[in-house]
Amino acid sequence: MRLLLDENLPKKLKRDFSGHQIYTLREKGWGGKSNGILLQLMIAEKFDALLTFDQNIQHQQNFKKYSIAVIVLTAADNSYLTLKTLLPKIKELLSKELVPGPVEIK
Repeated sequence: MRLLLDENLPKKLKRDFSGHQIYTLREKGWGGKSNGILLQLMIAEKFDALLTFDQNIQHQQNFKKYSIAVIVLTAADNSYLTLKTLLPKIKELLSKELVPGPVEIK
């Protein structure tokens, strides 16, 4: 599965997704892109999902026009230690067929 870590997530999370192709926005040269442009780029490069801490993305985009899954991580903060506790839920979700649009993981 091809995954993209949003710039609001610690890049250290990459190492916790063995078995997946995972990239950061910086690696792709997509830093600072608006969410709409970012989703279009992801579709063009055949990504399966975006992992983000952006709680507002699900209200800012019309996901009916994007065929990409967006996994919104919800926690007290976006530190690696805090987000690491969500890994079992994220991995469980990734083991299933992803549905386009946002899904929240708490």
